[in-house]
Amino acid sequence: MENPYLPYPVRIDEIITETEDKNLKTFKLVFLNPEDEEKYAYIPGQFGELSVAGKGEIPIGIASSPTEKGFVKFTVNRVGLVTTHLHNMNEGEVMGLRGPMGNWYPWEEMEGKNVVIVGGGFAFTTLRSSIVYMIHPDNRSRFKDIKVVYGARSPGLLLYRDELAEWEKRDDLEMHITVDATDDPDWKYNVGFVPSITEEKITSAEDTIAIVCGPPIMIKFTQPVLEKLGFPPERIILSLEISSHWRCA
Repeated sequence: MENPYLPYPVRIDEIITETEDKNLKTFKLVFLNPEDEEKYAYIPGQFGELSVAGKGEIPIGIASSPTEKGFVKFTVNRVGLVTTHLHNMNEGEVMGLRGPMGNWYPWEEMEGKNVVIVGGGFAFTTLRSSIVYMIHPDNRSRFKDIKVVYGARSPGLLLYRDELAEWEKRDDLEMHITVDATDDPDWKYNVGFVPSITEEKITSAEDTIAIVCGPPIMIKFTQPVLEKLGFPPERIILSLEISSHWRCA
């Protein structure tokens, strides 16, 4: 029987600095033992425990999708001892990974329905997992219209900017990117808080499930907007914050 407290050994294959303040980095991890990847079977919305020898471990939402093979991704906000040490590690170094843990989104209930995803700040990590999962060729036909509202305080704090640009070009995914404020004359997307952009861009709740993940203040003001649009409570899936890190459901 597998010991759930024993981390899988993983190698840091790639580190991507996501934001201009360099406080958010994405770590692409590769399992040292190929069979461990099969054991680490996760569903979008779950989280993992990143383990650093001598420093401790932290719960972080899984940013990759199970449709992406050969690696698993985590986007980490630098806020404390373990996350700071992780940010100072280099590609090629070995660390530990436990899990997967936690709940996942109700994918069986979402099948055959429209899906609205609302995200803010660095809580967008597990929403990235969900988007990549839904638009994969094997899964896209399982869902109807997919709409995404994603915001950050400023353009430089948006995650996955290259992917955002690619998603915006798709005709089977409706993207609404926003920032709280910007003085960038070349900014071509929305300016405004996520709740107000959600109210503006999401026009119907019919046959639709909404997933919301973001800072508490964003969730506080987004939930009433969705209810005003006609979403009953059972079709609004909210994510919760754990300490200074995010995981879903």
